Amino acid sequence: MKKYFSLVLFAHSVFALPFAMIGFFLGVTTTENPFSWYKLILVLLCMVFARNSAMAFNRYLDRNIDAKNPRTKMRDIPAGKVSANEALIFVIANCVFFAITTYFINPLCFYLSPVALFVVLFYSYTKRFTALCHLVLGLGLALAPIGAYIAVTGHFALVPVLYSLTVLFWVSGFDIIYALQDEEFDREENLHSIPSALGIKNALNVSVLLHVLSATCVILPVFFTSFSWVYYVGIVFFCSMLIYQHLLVKPNDISKVNRAFQTLNGYASVVFAVCFLIDAYLRHK
Repeated sequence: MKKYFSLVLFAHSVFALPFAMIGFFLGVTTTENPFSWYKLILVLLCMVFARNSAMAFNRYLDRNIDAKNPRTKMRDIPAGKVSANEALIFVIANCVFFAITTYFINPLCFYLSPVALFVVLFYSYTKRFTALCHLVLGLGLALAPIGAYIAVTGHFALVPVLYSLTVLFWVSGFDIIYALQDEEFDREENLHSIPSALGIKNALNVSVLLHVLSATCVILPVFFTSFSWVYYVGIVFFCSMLIYQHLLVKPNDISKVNRAFQTLNGYASVVFAVCFLIDAYLRHK
């Protein structure tokens, strides 16, 4: 099991998981649906299975590309720690577990499970034909808040969609920053990304635009739902982390990409989610 789970970076779960909790408790606190440990556990399992499927499939599909890239050649499959067949079996098993888990949540989640799996798996193909691959990755993680909300309520609503858009633009923006490391490699291997298509400076400008849209979407829920001051603290912190990562990474200096990618964005999602949950508790205790 340790060998299989080495395919999955748990640290990357801090991007989508906090927003899944936002979607879940938004459904609990703004509708008549009661809190359920049973549903919460099922939602958490769905997050685990979907993340396992997506990351392991990406490692499986990109194994030959990773072997050529000095930055990724020591990943599990190129390094021989996990075979390609083992990785594929792991992907299939997690897809099956994901679908089964959604069946026990509600019919809508189950019916939409193939769509969710298609999005999170399809991302791995996109860098082969479109520079918009970053947006597809963002879309995959953006399913977390709306999916968790549907798990509680069984229907769509505007506010969780706004949180999904927040994630879509936020993840797309910081994935562009992360892809700066492979700008030259992607161009040489005919792989598509915003940095390889537009260059570092223009790619950072696109990332800034996406993060402005993300900040806008994280603010918009205040016009549709009542919040306390704690939520506004969360907004300020989230937007501050967006700004800070763009101060760290510059066209002539991308040495701090990893810090901007994982540390700051991890703080942004976790602290924002904690502020949301504290706000929800204060307003409904």
